[in-house]
Order: sequence, then structure tokens, then C-alpha cells
Amino acid sequence: MDFLLKSNTSLRVRYGETDQMGYCYYGNYAQYFEVGRVEALRKMGMSYRELEENGIMLPVSKYSVEYLFPAKYDDLLTITTYITKLDGVRLTFDYEIHNEDQRLVSKASTTLVFVNKETMRPSSPPESFIKLLSSVKKV
Repeated sequence: MDFLLKSNTSLRVRYGETDQMGYCYYGNYAQYFEVGRVEALRKMGMSYRELEENGIMLPVSKYSVEYLFPAKYDDLLTITTYITKLDGVRLTFDYEIHNEDQRLVSKASTTLVFVNKETMRPSSPPESFIKLLSSVKKV
């Protein structure tokens, strides 16, 4: 897989995130992917907060997910996040979630759009973002 950045973060499935069967509710996965995305940007050297303070927002414009194996209450999950593409105003992330047994639980992809906070119109990524992304050691 070609990617611009790879980042791992872990979290544990909490009781309140499960259904009666003890399976992680499918709607929680979007939040897990968000955690991975936020931490990947932080690893790169820029936070969502910094982007927003500089007048840029990154709303999700596309989200697709595959559920391959259920995550269960108290599972320790590893979210691997890849920044795979920067194409104009669009930034693409791919994700994999594995459980403690290294079983692939889920795969997903999101496309986010750089948006000017004042006009709410698509905007070029800040130069500082492009510079940070290009300086990341390719894995």
C-alpha cells in the first residue's frame, strides 16, 4: 500500500459501547476512526485545533466501512491510520482496526475536505500542512 503517513493508536471497547450481545455497536466505529485520524495528524505535527484556529475545518465528505469481525466489550483495539492521498482540497485516510489477536476487525476510508471556516467553501490546504506532510518520513 502506498501512503503518505502511517499511525497507530489503541483504545479499549467500553461497556457502554456494546449491545446486549457484548458486541461493539457499529455506530461507534466512526468515532474510533476519528480518534485514529486526530492522532495521525498529531503525529504528523499538526492538530485539528491548530487547523481550526487558523481558519480551516476538515469535514468528512465521504465515509465507507467494512465490518469483518466483531469487536467485543473490553477488547483492546489497534487503529492503524494511513494518510493515503492529498488531492487538491481533498485528504484521504484509510484505516484498519485489529483486535489483540491481530484479527482484522474493520477497514474503512474517509475523504475530508479543507474548508475555509468563514466562507464554508473548499480551500487549499495550508502551506504549513503541506510542508509537514511532505517532511514526514515515508514508511
